[in-house]
Amino acid sequence: MFEMLIGISLIDYIKANYVLLLDHAGTFAFALSGIRLAGEKKFDWFGAYVVGLVTAIGGGTTRDLLLGVTPFWMLNSSYLIVTAVALLSFVSLKRFIFRLNKALFLFDTIGLGLFTVVGIEKTLAAGYPFWVAIIMGMITGSVGGLIRDVLINEVPLILRRDIYAMACIVGGLVFALCYWLEVERALINLIAAFTVILIRFIAVKYKIQLPTVKHGDIKVNKKMFRLKK
Repeated sequence: MFEMLIGISLIDYIKANYVLLLDHAGTFAFALSGIRLAGEKKFDWFGAYVVGLVTAIGGGTTRDLLLGVTPFWMLNSSYLIVTAVALLSFVSLKRFIFRLNKALFLFDTIGLGLFTVVGIEKTLAAGYPFWVAIIMGMITGSVGGLIRDVLINEVPLILRRDIYAMACIVGGLVFALCYWLEVERALINLIAAFTVILIRFIAVKYKIQLPTVKHGDIKVNKKMFRLKK
Protein backbone atom coordinates (compact mmCIF):
# COMPACT_ATOMS: atom_id res chain seq x y z
CA MET A 1 0.00 0.00 0.00
CA PHE A 2 2.86 2.38 0.83
CA GLU A 3 4.36 1.76 -2.61
CA MET A 4 1.01 2.53 -4.25
CA LEU A 5 0.77 5.87 -2.40
CA ILE A 6 4.19 7.35 -3.19
CA GLY A 7 5.45 5.15 -6.01
CA ILE A 8 8.44 3.58 -4.20
CA SER A 9 8.86 0.88 -1.58
CA LEU A 10 9.05 1.74 2.12
CA ILE A 11 12.69 0.61 2.33
CA ASP A 12 13.71 2.77 -0.63
CA TYR A 13 11.87 5.74 0.87
CA ILE A 14 13.68 5.32 4.19
CA LYS A 15 17.06 5.05 2.46
CA ALA A 16 16.38 8.20 0.44
CA ASN A 17 15.07 10.25 3.39
CA TYR A 18 16.75 8.77 6.46
CA VAL A 19 18.28 12.10 7.55
CA LEU A 20 14.89 13.85 7.41
CA LEU A 21 13.25 10.96 9.28
CA LEU A 22 15.94 11.01 11.97
CA ASP A 23 15.57 14.78 12.22
CA HIS A 24 11.81 14.56 12.80
CA ALA A 25 12.18 11.68 15.25
CA GLY A 26 14.76 13.70 17.19
CA THR A 27 12.49 16.74 17.07
CA PHE A 28 9.63 14.75 18.61
CA ALA A 29 11.83 13.23 21.33
CA PHE A 30 13.51 16.52 22.28
CA ALA A 31 10.24 18.47 22.16
CA LEU A 32 8.65 15.87 24.43
CA SER A 33 11.56 16.15 26.89
CA GLY A 34 11.09 19.92 27.03
CA ILE A 35 7.32 19.65 27.40
CA ARG A 36 7.73 17.00 30.10
CA LEU A 37 9.99 19.30 32.11
CA ALA A 38 7.67 22.27 31.52
CA GLY A 39 4.84 20.12 32.89
CA GLU A 40 6.77 19.58 36.10
CA LYS A 41 7.09 23.37 36.41
CA LYS A 42 3.32 23.74 35.79
CA PHE A 43 3.64 25.79 32.59
CA ASP A 44 0.50 26.42 30.56
CA TRP A 45 0.06 24.83 27.10
CA PHE A 46 1.61 27.74 25.24
CA GLY A 47 4.59 27.91 27.58
CA ALA A 48 5.10 24.17 27.32
CA TYR A 49 4.96 24.40 23.51
CA VAL A 50 7.57 27.17 23.49
CA VAL A 51 9.90 25.19 25.75
CA GLY A 52 9.40 22.07 23.62
CA LEU A 53 10.03 23.98 20.38
CA VAL A 54 13.15 25.72 21.67
CA THR A 55 14.48 22.38 22.90
CA ALA A 56 13.84 20.81 19.49
CA ILE A 57 15.22 23.57 17.24
CA GLY A 58 17.77 25.33 19.45
CA GLY A 59 20.75 23.16 18.59
CA GLY A 60 19.98 22.94 14.88
CA THR A 61 19.43 26.70 14.66
CA THR A 62 22.79 27.38 16.29
CA ARG A 63 24.44 24.93 13.89
CA ASP A 64 22.87 26.50 10.81
CA LEU A 65 23.83 30.01 11.88
CA LEU A 66 27.43 28.92 12.40
CA LEU A 67 27.42 27.23 8.98
CA GLY A 68 26.00 30.38 7.38
CA VAL A 69 22.74 28.83 6.13
CA THR A 70 19.07 29.59 6.75
CA PRO A 71 17.85 27.79 9.91
CA PHE A 72 16.14 24.57 8.90
CA TRP A 73 12.79 25.25 10.56
CA MET A 74 12.34 28.43 8.51
CA LEU A 75 12.31 26.33 5.36
CA ASN A 76 9.99 23.59 6.57
CA SER A 77 7.04 24.13 8.93
CA SER A 78 6.83 20.41 9.71
CA TYR A 79 9.07 20.91 12.76
CA LEU A 80 6.47 23.21 14.29
CA ILE A 81 3.82 20.59 13.56
CA VAL A 82 5.90 17.78 15.08
CA THR A 83 6.30 19.85 18.26
CA ALA A 84 2.53 20.38 18.36
CA VAL A 85 2.04 16.61 18.00
CA ALA A 86 4.47 16.10 20.89
CA LEU A 87 2.44 18.51 23.02
CA LEU A 88 -0.84 16.77 22.18
CA SER A 89 0.76 13.40 22.90
CA PHE A 90 1.90 14.64 26.28
CA VAL A 91 -1.51 16.10 27.13
CA SER A 92 -3.20 12.85 26.14
CA LEU A 93 -0.72 10.58 27.93
CA LYS A 94 0.61 12.83 30.68
CA ARG A 95 -0.47 10.55 33.50
CA PHE A 96 1.42 7.67 31.93
CA ILE A 97 4.45 9.83 31.08
CA PHE A 98 4.65 11.30 34.59
CA ARG A 99 4.50 7.80 36.05
CA LEU A 100 7.20 6.55 33.69
CA ASN A 101 10.47 6.55 35.58
CA LYS A 102 13.32 8.38 33.86
CA ALA A 103 10.92 9.64 31.15
CA LEU A 104 12.79 12.92 30.77
CA PHE A 105 16.12 11.11 30.58
CA LEU A 106 14.76 8.67 27.98
CA PHE A 107 13.39 11.33 25.63
CA ASP A 108 16.43 13.57 26.07
CA THR A 109 18.86 10.73 25.37
CA ILE A 110 17.06 9.58 22.23
CA GLY A 111 16.94 13.15 20.94
CA LEU A 112 20.62 13.62 21.76
CA GLY A 113 21.66 10.59 19.72
CA LEU A 114 19.47 11.38 16.72
CA PHE A 115 20.33 15.08 16.57
CA THR A 116 24.06 14.37 16.83
CA VAL A 117 23.83 12.29 13.66
CA VAL A 118 21.69 14.87 11.88
CA GLY A 119 24.17 17.62 12.74
CA ILE A 120 27.07 15.59 11.36
CA GLU A 121 25.22 14.74 8.15
CA LYS A 122 24.15 18.32 7.44
CA THR A 123 27.64 19.66 8.11
CA LEU A 124 29.25 17.12 5.79
CA ALA A 125 26.64 17.94 3.14
CA ALA A 126 27.69 21.59 3.41
CA GLY A 127 31.24 20.59 2.48
CA TYR A 128 32.97 20.92 5.86
CA PRO A 129 35.62 18.45 7.15
CA PHE A 130 34.87 15.76 9.70
CA TRP A 131 36.31 17.59 12.69
CA VAL A 132 33.88 20.45 12.08
CA ALA A 133 31.04 17.96 11.56
CA ILE A 134 31.72 16.31 14.92
CA ILE A 135 31.64 19.68 16.71
CA MET A 136 28.43 20.63 14.90
CA GLY A 137 26.95 17.27 15.83
CA MET A 138 27.67 18.03 19.47
CA ILE A 139 26.15 21.51 19.14
CA THR A 140 23.05 20.16 17.39
CA GLY A 141 22.55 17.54 20.08
CA SER A 142 23.28 19.55 23.21
CA VAL A 143 22.47 23.25 22.76
CA GLY A 144 18.69 22.75 22.61
CA GLY A 145 18.76 21.06 26.00
CA LEU A 146 20.98 23.81 27.36
CA ILE A 147 18.48 26.51 26.30
CA ARG A 148 15.61 24.44 27.72
CA ASP A 149 17.27 24.14 31.12
CA VAL A 150 18.05 27.87 31.22
CA LEU A 151 14.42 28.74 30.38
CA ILE A 152 13.07 26.61 33.21
CA ASN A 153 15.77 27.73 35.67
CA GLU A 154 17.66 24.44 35.92
CA VAL A 155 21.41 23.83 35.81
CA PRO A 156 22.02 22.70 32.19
CA LEU A 157 22.90 19.04 31.79
CA ILE A 158 25.86 19.94 29.59
CA LEU A 159 27.40 21.91 32.48
CA ARG A 160 26.98 19.15 35.07
CA ARG A 161 29.33 16.25 35.71
CA ASP A 162 27.14 13.94 33.62
CA ILE A 163 28.63 12.63 30.38
CA TYR A 164 26.49 14.52 27.87
CA ALA A 165 28.40 16.47 25.23
CA MET A 166 31.22 13.92 25.41
CA ALA A 167 28.76 11.23 24.32
CA CYS A 168 28.08 13.30 21.19
CA ILE A 169 31.80 13.56 20.45
CA VAL A 170 32.35 9.82 20.83
CA GLY A 171 29.34 9.18 18.59
CA GLY A 172 30.88 11.51 16.01
CA LEU A 173 34.19 9.63 16.16
CA VAL A 174 32.34 6.35 15.64
CA PHE A 175 30.56 7.93 12.66
CA ALA A 176 33.95 8.93 11.17
CA LEU A 177 35.37 5.44 11.76
CA CYS A 178 32.42 3.73 10.08
CA TYR A 179 32.66 6.20 7.19
CA TRP A 180 36.35 5.37 6.77
CA LEU A 181 35.47 1.64 6.79
CA GLU A 182 32.92 2.37 4.01
CA VAL A 183 29.90 1.13 5.95
CA GLU A 184 26.53 1.84 4.34
CA ARG A 185 25.54 5.44 5.14
CA ALA A 186 22.13 4.68 6.68
CA LEU A 187 23.73 2.05 8.91
CA ILE A 188 26.44 4.52 9.95
CA ASN A 189 23.75 6.88 11.21
CA LEU A 190 22.09 4.17 13.26
CA ILE A 191 25.40 2.97 14.73
CA ALA A 192 26.49 6.50 15.67
CA ALA A 193 23.13 7.41 17.22
CA PHE A 194 23.04 4.12 19.15
CA THR A 195 26.57 4.80 20.41
CA VAL A 196 25.53 8.16 21.86
CA ILE A 197 22.42 6.66 23.47
CA LEU A 198 24.35 3.67 24.86
CA ILE A 199 27.06 5.86 26.37
CA ARG A 200 24.44 8.00 28.12
CA PHE A 201 22.65 4.94 29.50
CA ILE A 202 25.87 3.33 30.74
CA ALA A 203 27.14 6.58 32.25
CA VAL A 204 23.91 7.16 34.19
CA LYS A 205 23.46 3.53 35.24
CA TYR A 206 26.99 3.17 36.61
CA LYS A 207 27.30 6.80 37.71
CA ILE A 208 30.27 7.48 35.46
CA GLN A 209 31.03 11.19 35.58
CA LEU A 210 33.69 13.57 34.40
CA PRO A 211 36.03 15.03 37.05
CA THR A 212 35.19 18.51 38.23
CA VAL A 213 37.42 21.53 38.63
CA LYS A 214 37.45 22.19 42.36
CA HIS A 215 38.26 25.46 44.03
CA GLY A 216 41.33 23.96 45.63
CA ASP A 217 42.69 22.83 42.27
CA ILE A 218 43.34 26.41 41.14
CA LYS A 219 45.40 28.70 43.27
CA VAL A 220 44.81 32.35 42.54
CA ASN A 221 47.10 35.09 43.71
CA LYS A 222 44.61 37.54 45.19
CA LYS A 223 47.18 40.32 45.11
CA MET A 224 46.90 40.28 41.32
CA PHE A 225 43.31 41.49 41.60
CA ARG A 226 43.83 44.19 44.19
CA LEU A 227 43.42 47.71 42.94
CA LYS A 228 46.11 50.16 43.82
CA LYS A 229 44.89 53.17 45.71
